[in-house]
Amino acid sequence: MNFIKNNLANAITLGNLFSGCVGAIHLILGDYQTTAICIILSLILDFFDGFVARALKANSNLGVQLDSLADMVSFGLLPGLTLYAALEPFGKMFLGTELPFEIKYLGLFVTLFSCLRLAIFNLDEDQKYYFKGLNTPSNTILIFGLYYAFKENQSFEFLMNNEVLLIILTLLCSWLLISPIKMIAMKFKSMKLQDNYPKLALLIGSVIILIIFKTVGIPMVIIYYILISIIFQKQLN
Repeated sequence: MNFIKNNLANAITLGNLFSGCVGAIHLILGDYQTTAICIILSLILDFFDGFVARALKANSNLGVQLDSLADMVSFGLLPGLTLYAALEPFGKMFLGTELPFEIKYLGLFVTLFSCLRLAIFNLDEDQKYYFKGLNTPSNTILIFGLYYAFKENQSFEFLMNNEVLLIILTLLCSWLLISPIKMIAMKFKSMKLQDNYPKLALLIGSVIILIIFKTVGIPMVIIYYILISIIFQKQLN
């Protein structure tokens, strides 16, 4: 019984990793809809592994390491592969000039910086009630959300059909992952209303965006999240 209690959260984390692997395979195959389902499943499992570990008082250093390794695939490799797929149609062409390499590989910079961000997060003891830099799940939702909306109904066509903007997006997302900008975390230091204005603003604004824009609103929610975090910088601690 103790074995199950001590390893249930780790099993959930491995489920996150499995889902991320399946999502990556289907993204390479061009099946972005299955990838979307896998990302949603990984997000759910990523939330519940920590919840279960705390509820069962089964937190461990092994669990911490497994969580980061699973996230590296689900929220590190997947967004990099998404940008790889988005840049693939451009081949070696950039601004009308043929380069000696295919620019799709530049999309994997997000994967490299996701790895760096996860390593920094594991060593940083300050990020208890806020994130420093954009967390990897949010970064994945932003990047894949843009790609999914484009594939589904040609939304964000101006971005996905422009190699310059896609590379700018890659560089911006890579920087956001390791930036010093404090980002709202849905962890409550107290239940006082004034201490939770940033979280309330994020929650209410996100719901409104999703109601108005539906699927297209998913990446817009992450953009709103970044902006509202910048606005409330001084209140995040």
